[in-house]
Amino acid sequence: MKLQEVNIRLNRIIFHIDVNSAFLSWEAAYRLAYRGGRADLREMASAVGGDVALRHGIILAKSIPAKRYGIQTGETIWEAKKKCPELVLVPPDYGLYEKCSAALMEILRDYSDVVEPYSIDEAFVDMSTSCHLFGTPEKAAEQIKERIYRTLGFTVNVGVSSNKLLAKMASDFQKPDRVHTLYPEEICEKMWPLPVSDLFFVGRVTSGKLRSMGIRTIGELAKSDPAWLKGILKKQGEVIWAFANGIDLSPVLAEPEANKGYGNSTTIPFDVTDEETADRVLLALSETVAHRLRADHVQAGVVSVGIRYADFSYVSHQRGFYNPTNITTEIHKTACRLFREVWNGMPVRHLAIHTTRIDGEESWRQGDFFDSSDYGKLFRLDGAVDRIRDCFGIDSVKRAVFLNQPIDHMSGGISREKRSVDDSLREEDRSWHLELASIPGSLLEAVSGEYKKRLRVSAGLPAQGKSCL
Repeated sequence: MKLQEVNIRLNRIIFHIDVNSAFLSWEAAYRLAYRGGRADLREMASAVGGDVALRHGIILAKSIPAKRYGIQTGETIWEAKKKCPELVLVPPDYGLYEKCSAALMEILRDYSDVVEPYSIDEAFVDMSTSCHLFGTPEKAAEQIKERIYRTLGFTVNVGVSSNKLLAKMASDFQKPDRVHTLYPEEICEKMWPLPVSDLFFVGRVTSGKLRSMGIRTIGELAKSDPAWLKGILKKQGEVIWAFANGIDLSPVLAEPEANKGYGNSTTIPFDVTDEETADRVLLALSETVAHRLRADHVQAGVVSVGIRYADFSYVSHQRGFYNPTNITTEIHKTACRLFREVWNGMPVRHLAIHTTRIDGEESWRQGDFFDSSDYGKLFRLDGAVDRIRDCFGIDSVKRAVFLNQPIDHMSGGISREKRSVDDSLREEDRSWHLELASIPGSLLEAVSGEYKKRLRVSAGLPAQGKSCL
């Protein structure tokens, strides 16, 4: 069946919405709307960067003026500063980013019931059954783009096509603040001349292999023999050949698929050179991974430990559990054993725990004659700790081993220093959250409204009105 016939039969209209320089745009919009800022970070050489002292010193997002200096996402702050000594750096604030992302998704759901968040700053929208309410696909995309800017203060690109792959490719065309189409009949003109590295699912290593095979453009890949590609690149060869030809039948999923694995990792502020310190880091990671498993009412059958050494080499090791589990101490015990089996004694800068073979929490546990642990009691203990932390914050219960230690007892995921930025307005936010902890639940809704009103007034804004916060 030809691609055009497939898309006509399905009659699909798919949008891909991508926030332009998301982290920087959201910080810029926040400063202009809530902190009385006059300078727009998006109009100067600026970037969002991690904390050098905590060894997270890389560029996370950059402005278009910064891009003109050759600054790239992922490079170190030191490298970026060499290219542009006047570069304005701001720390990341993932708490703010999550609020802006939620506000973006709320607007998108006004246009379709089928919205699939693809990451914190992008989403797919299936407009097949609702597009006619807003005009042509291009007019609907323009309306969404303009509403996002008018309401939330940041710009997006919108890609329009008949499947997710082509919509995503379209949104990556010229930026910022643009609507682009990439229908099947436009592939030859708009997509095939692009370098093969621009194709979705083709990373640095794969693009290097393709170039060594004489394939430099997406068009050359599309015209290659798929059997030949599969013989060299295995399953990925088939996938990228289909993508190069604009073939993608994957649906937009309003409900996310179940996780196939749960994991967390952390870059330690110092090099770990002994097993005792590594055990504490692994315990902190086990706390967060096990908590996520229990929150989703699932258990893991396999755990793996990843080690990145000071020279950036990486090694991992995995083991299956006798019974699937989501108990913190059980995951930690196995993780420590794996670490000891694979660690070569070199200094460690980064540790990771990842769990797979996910099963429902109702899975039965087979008894072990040589294991006297009371797993029912341990499960109930973890559940009680979860409920306390959910009610009073993650620091309300802490294991004694983490007292007076530089290791965060809930490591991994979004690091604590990235979750909020210490400035006067956000300090006020935290003090209000402390006050909320002492207020009865029946009053929280009213207080929440007053809280938002106070934040707006303190920022010199009307007490009522919508924003990305």
